[in-house]
Amino acid sequence: MPGAPTIYLETTVISYLTARPSRNLRVVAHQEITADWWTRRRIRFELYVSRLVIDEASAGDVEAAAQRLVTLKGIPRLEFTESASLLAARLVAEAAIPREAVEDALHVAVAAAHGMDYLLTWNCRHIANATMRNRIADVCAASGFEAPVICTPEELLED
Repeated sequence: MPGAPTIYLETTVISYLTARPSRNLRVVAHQEITADWWTRRRIRFELYVSRLVIDEASAGDVEAAAQRLVTLKGIPRLEFTESASLLAARLVAEAAIPREAVEDALHVAVAAAHGMDYLLTWNCRHIANATMRNRIADVCAASGFEAPVICTPEELLED
């Protein structure tokens, strides 16, 4: 779909999409919303991932990892660039993303460095967090990048 908005899919989206049904009500809701978005909305976007998403999706239970990787098959991969690495380091150095969440900084940096319109995630602790979004955007702007719109699948379900 040429000209469609671009989305960087962070690993949590694929994890919720492919996970066994949970007993936790919040997780169940995220799983259902993600499945609904995947079925009805994803075709309106150009999807991208990075090597980090593939690596994270490969970890853990062998069967679950295999299912995540099948789901990711065919989605174009964005490369890590020097500018993305520098931006990730700056996101951490300026406390836009905590030091213990370097991988999260890499997700944001790759998406920003490649000019993605959206970063889709269920990571509301370090990425889709109202108190961090502005700091992330400020660091990206100071580094010469426009931050992607960071959101959850629920925020992209409009009809």
